[in-house]
Amino acid sequence: MSIDTKALVKKYGTPLYVYDFDYIENRYTTLKEAFAGKKSMINYAVKANSNLSVIAHLAKLGAGADCVSIGEVKRALDAGIDRYKIIFSGVGKRDDEIREALQKDILLLNLESEAEMKRVEMIAKELDKEARISIRVNPNIDPQTHPYISTGLHENKFGVEINMAKRMYIYANKSTHLNPVGIHFHIGSQLTKLDPIRESCMIVADLVRSLKAIKIDIKFFDVGGGIGVVYDKEKTIAPQAYAQAIFESIKGLDLTLLCEPGRYMVANAGAFLTRVLYEKVNDTKRFVIVDGAMNDLLRPSLYNAYHKIEAIGVEGECSEADVVGPVCESGDFLGKAVSLPPLEHNDLLVVHSAGAYGFTMASNYNTRPKSAEVALQGGEDRLIRQRESYEDQVRLEMDYLRP
Repeated sequence: MSIDTKALVKKYGTPLYVYDFDYIENRYTTLKEAFAGKKSMINYAVKANSNLSVIAHLAKLGAGADCVSIGEVKRALDAGIDRYKIIFSGVGKRDDEIREALQKDILLLNLESEAEMKRVEMIAKELDKEARISIRVNPNIDPQTHPYISTGLHENKFGVEINMAKRMYIYANKSTHLNPVGIHFHIGSQLTKLDPIRESCMIVADLVRSLKAIKIDIKFFDVGGGIGVVYDKEKTIAPQAYAQAIFESIKGLDLTLLCEPGRYMVANAGAFLTRVLYEKVNDTKRFVIVDGAMNDLLRPSLYNAYHKIEAIGVEGECSEADVVGPVCESGDFLGKAVSLPPLEHNDLLVVHSAGAYGFTMASNYNTRPKSAEVALQGGEDRLIRQRESYEDQVRLEMDYLRP
């Protein structure tokens, strides 16, 4: 991403998230072209970056949405995603969320357990509706990624085992209020190896064949998301190779492919800009203290995730420093042992690859306001979320303040 950081910071302040919408469009187009010749839909994983303007940009390109809360379903609809392109996934859907999703008549609800299926059936019966469903199958394949973002093993909370899935499909197919139209799996995030994806596809495709043999007509084959991106020196999966592995697994089956990329679309479209407050050096450590913190970008603290950090327009002999924020936690850091030149008050740092799971995981911890967000498109910049004020943070509390 080539950006005039100083001009943006002068205009919008810091900390600041910046997203390259042209990059996002290129990523969507590249993936869509990889699936050319097959019935397919790309359902953007809203949790990666849920800014309404980001979703609207993808909606204009033809994307659907993968949502994990009714709030995300509403965001997708408000941003212009067609309801028949919206999937509602997630382990813990409340009754009111299920009810509202059915009333909004979205494409399907992706189910994670037998108990959830029974709740959906009961609510659909109350509403006198037929619930289109998919079942998330856990293929028990090691995705070879960080354990916190691994989702396809039996030890993970997601999905059901193959035998349970088959029993659920048979039950749903006999129900007057359930319509099993899809099958789903998602083995993890930040996947950089193709073999686990290929193995999972083959296992789930075989289940589809056995279901079709007993007249259960699965129409949608949802491969989830999780395609990895480059944060440091990762070798990533080529979209064409990814698509080909899926094509091979479903050979002979008449299915519409659903794909749920999130990180792949937006991670490297985003940068986080933060201003140096001061440096602090003790006997063994150099700290660069900035105005951005773990409440703005949690991934380093949560996963010990790496983000490349660079100083903007500053020269000098580099040495290692921990880049830390103002939050009162020892875990408040954006990077450790980062090679940086000597820095002074108001120097700028850019934290790369911050478009996914950045702002969307932000909080108001320490009563810190959430950052502003800016879109870059066609050489122009525009504000897509204003910086929070103190008044924004306390608005829902003030009416209940007792004198």
